[in-house]
Amino acid sequence: MKVIADVSLVPLGVGISLSKYIAACERVFREAGLKINLHAYGTNLEGEWEDVMAAIKRCHEVVHEMGAPRISTNIRLGTRTDREQSMEDKVQSVRAKLDG
Repeated sequence: MKVIADVSLVPLGVGISLSKYIAACERVFREAGLKINLHAYGTNLEGEWEDVMAAIKRCHEVVHEMGAPRISTNIRLGTRTDREQSMEDKVQSVRAKLDG
């Protein structure tokens, strides 16, 4: 099953700057072959359910290996059975309504 996810991972107990941990997760997501869209407060992921979940788990493993004692992650998921829809489709639909 295809899924679009919005993931916001926050390592705890590692100081104020989190960018190196987020960069490590972005590498994990790329290596997993997922469609990704990094944004200011998280990452959108698109792919097969199992691949997305495995990549999020791997991201947790990598960030813990980097020394983060705790991680808090928020995940929002969306699936459809009536038709396929990409992240781009969703954004284009809203932009079309704004322009129209």
